[in-house]
Amino acid sequence: MSPLLLIVDDEREILDILQEDLGNQGYRVAAASRGEAAIEAFRSMYPRPDLVLVDVVMPGMSGPMLVDKLRALDAHVPVLFMSGFHERQVVQRYVLEEGFRMILKPFMLRDLRAAVKESIEAAPKIPEPETIVH
Repeated sequence: MSPLLLIVDDEREILDILQEDLGNQGYRVAAASRGEAAIEAFRSMYPRPDLVLVDVVMPGMSGPMLVDKLRALDAHVPVLFMSGFHERQVVQRYVLEEGFRMILKPFMLRDLRAAVKESIEAAPKIPEPETIVH
């Protein structure tokens, strides 16, 4: 089955472009334009997404705040941050300490595709719970 992505960006045009491009690359894609909608989508996703692609700066709930909430639901969720700014605190905590990746905007779609692929491949594989049949 193709990898499942959750893309979160408050800019609708960017969200639409990424959803279409990554969908055309064979990924299954869910999208949300705000943090609360992303949490709702995440809760309803089974299996969990193979990657959450999230903008750092969004109104209401920032990307890092969203990631903290998603990690409370699933500590193993892989994340790729996108940002138009080099945010030292985000880089320090999430990239250097937590091992997440970040791609800086503006980026070429081929660079994003490569970053998505690398992030999915680098994510630890969590075994599915075994089903007991009686």
